[in-house]
Amino acid sequence: MQARTAKYALVCAGLLGATTTMQARSAPMAHETIGGIVREAPGLDALIAPGAAIEKLAEGYQWTEGPVWIARGQYLLFSDVPGNAMHRWSQKDGASVFLKPSGYDGPDPSMFREPGSNGLIPGPGNTILLADHGNRSVARLDLATRRKTFLASRYDGKKFNSPNDLVLARNGAIYFTDPPYGLAGMNDSPHKEQKVNGVYRLDPDGKVTLVEAGLTWPNGIILSPDERRLYITVSDPKHAVVMVYDRGREGAISNGRVFADMTASVSDQNPGLPDGMAIDSRGNLFSTGPGGVHVFAPDGRELGLIRTGAAIANCTFGGPDGRTLFLASNHMIARLPTRTKGLGF
Repeated sequence: MQARTAKYALVCAGLLGATTTMQARSAPMAHETIGGIVREAPGLDALIAPGAAIEKLAEGYQWTEGPVWIARGQYLLFSDVPGNAMHRWSQKDGASVFLKPSGYDGPDPSMFREPGSNGLIPGPGNTILLADHGNRSVARLDLATRRKTFLASRYDGKKFNSPNDLVLARNGAIYFTDPPYGLAGMNDSPHKEQKVNGVYRLDPDGKVTLVEAGLTWPNGIILSPDERRLYITVSDPKHAVVMVYDRGREGAISNGRVFADMTASVSDQNPGLPDGMAIDSRGNLFSTGPGGVHVFAPDGRELGLIRTGAAIANCTFGGPDGRTLFLASNHMIARLPTRTKGLGF
């Protein structure tokens, strides 16, 4: 979920320079409104009401990622990947540090470009599952004790690059992407052990299977409501797409094809690349990409674009009724009320 290629590092540099020295802070309770909605098809009105406003909730981070809503406690967790911290936000308490370090905790972080946690999703019981850049692993975090259990760190005897995003199927299988965004030098890092930037399936018995080896920069990953389709974003400025695959009963994926092609929108005026995704209960896909969050109907028609004015790395549904879309946008966290409901609410 870290769609910042070298091309976009310069775009974000100005914003980061202004915020990295700030202590992360919660915005006032009367939240500032930012950005806007581009309505490209009438169907968007059924998902986002005309006049709906994007509110900034907290800012002062280096690069926010992986938001996950915790129903038990009614709060949001999210990663600041280069900051190596996991943060918490709630309507009642505002923003605070939840876990630091969230990833690598050793003496020498020089091998890492981004040493923290990245993608976060709900896990079994009072846990979350995380793509742990800094430990190059998929892990489970107990929210009460804040202790990690590492579930997978290697494939074919070699360390993963830097697991980035993940999704949990109902049968307990975890699908995750493994680009090298966490490593200093990325593809050229001497610490990169995997030959490919792969997509993997971790089965409940611990077996790891490489399910896709042909994508340049696999990034976000999510399942359709019926779990018969698997979506994967590719954060490649030369081929900025959302791929979709058929998923069989045993968990294998096949028939990969382009679901949405955003390559033509890539530009300095539209910061960001295909990255994290959210999906509603009706199968509408909310995918980050150039300019913000692109909203697609299940058949691939683009309905609209959510803009904050900065690159958006990821998004998730949450709130008391699952109808709030939370946005991890560069140095800030924002939210947008919707007329739809996230999957699982």
